[in-house]
Amino acid sequence: MASVIWLTLKLAGITTLILLVAATPLAWWLARSRSFAGELVGAVVALPIVLPPTVLGFYLLIALGPNSPLMAPLQAFGVRTLAFTFTGLVIGSLIYSLPFAVQPLRNAFRAIGEEHFDAAATLGATGLQTFTRVALPLAAPGYVAAAILTFAHTIGEFGVVLMIGGAIPGVTNVLSVEIFRDVEALAWDRAHMLAGILLVFGFAVVLSLLTLERRMPGSGSANR
Repeated sequence: MASVIWLTLKLAGITTLILLVAATPLAWWLARSRSFAGELVGAVVALPIVLPPTVLGFYLLIALGPNSPLMAPLQAFGVRTLAFTFTGLVIGSLIYSLPFAVQPLRNAFRAIGEEHFDAAATLGATGLQTFTRVALPLAAPGYVAAAILTFAHTIGEFGVVLMIGGAIPGVTNVLSVEIFRDVEALAWDRAHMLAGILLVFGFAVVLSLLTLERRMPGSGSANR
């Protein structure tokens, strides 16, 4: 069980760290954009929220499989497929959890008043200086919310990780899939224990978000 928990935490941790960095420029652009292109990109980013996990997992399985054109450049390095690998799980988690990182950050950036940017421009700050010294500190609550949501969502993934991971022990078998396997094997006691862990974890996540929302109502953490 320890290896399953460690693998789950490892996947969630890596996914969260990568998305907090990768989602920042995307969320910033979506928050500042007033064009129709921004709406289109925002819809694509939010698509994993409404898509059934098995649908997304199915297309990821094809995209990461040995016959995919996307894998052709890697075959020269001896990599035929990323399906049923931990790397494949990370890629799937990044795509599936992307909106849970982008949305809180976008809302946090949108909540920043224009007067802050005007003041920075008046003082001669460049665009990069304005972003790093004004936008990022003011959006800190959004980063906290994004980290909590992304980590928790990755912990609770089932359909996507099962489709592209295949529940290989020690490689792709995470907590949510292990519970499913325990139920199939009629190992009710172990399933109860693992499900209880996720139940307590889920309650802690919700409580943390509600506390954050109460203390920092302008963070945009409620829009998840």
